[in-house]
Amino acid sequence: MHEPVLSRLAGIGAALRERALGRAFGLLEQVKTRRYVTGLAGVQIPDPPRGTVATFKHSGNSGDVIYAIPAMQALAGELPLAIRLRLDVLDRRQARGHPAGSVRLNRRMFDMLRPLLLAQPGVASCEVHTGDPVDYDLDLVRDYPFPLHIGHIARSYFLTFAIHADLGQPWLRVQPDTTFHDCIVLARSARYHAPGIDYGFLRRFPRTVFVGVEEEFQDMRRMIPGLQFHAVTDFLQMAQVIGGSQLFIGNQSLPFALAEGLKARRMLEVCHLCPNVIVEGPGGFDFCYQPQFEQLVGRLMA
Repeated sequence: MHEPVLSRLAGIGAALRERALGRAFGLLEQVKTRRYVTGLAGVQIPDPPRGTVATFKHSGNSGDVIYAIPAMQALAGELPLAIRLRLDVLDRRQARGHPAGSVRLNRRMFDMLRPLLLAQPGVASCEVHTGDPVDYDLDLVRDYPFPLHIGHIARSYFLTFAIHADLGQPWLRVQPDTTFHDCIVLARSARYHAPGIDYGFLRRFPRTVFVGVEEEFQDMRRMIPGLQFHAVTDFLQMAQVIGGSQLFIGNQSLPFALAEGLKARRMLEVCHLCPNVIVEGPGGFDFCYQPQFEQLVGRLMA
């Protein structure tokens, strides 16, 4: 068969594939829209609290709880916050190797999170949810139809409860651990990686410290042989380390939520499959490409 004919057939095949893909995406958008419209039937706004304390229930991961704090503060107004966290909610979509296993929040994660929450101004209590009624069920963000894998986790609560807060301002407060003032602090969970990102160039910096899960530290040490591991007893201590660092670098996991809430000098590795964290306010940068990553670190550590 002559080459022009083969070329023409190849072009026709490519055009047919493009058309088929276009139809498939169109059908997928229709399905998503139907599900969204169906989900609108259950949308409502809870009445404001009538007592002397605003009570909140949450059954998400630790990072989700941190991103919910601005919404809790806005909903409570001048009232103190009573936070109730539901444990052992199964999440089959959770990645293997997650610190909480196959559940969103287990007892160990609760015990590590509680000191940080109780240290925040306006938080009166933080206990395990035992079924008692609350003023605000923050799990409504999962019941309502807006997709949670895009946008900003913190703003999902704004959409649900008709509120607003300035996410460019700190919403976490801790005493920084200044013994880390001269180092880069790292955390990188097993999920939410940006393809092509290599942390190996950080070996040229004299002091790099990892906070998080030890298995994740071992993965990072293969790229940065001199990386140190700093174990913490709870997330209050982790926040103090991050807040006292010269620079924090993390991906979409709890440690970055802490850095974002503190408005520490921070960099976020953005996952292209689930870009649901947005860096806001001073001292914050994000990256998903290696050259830009290295340039930003060089500039911030100069």
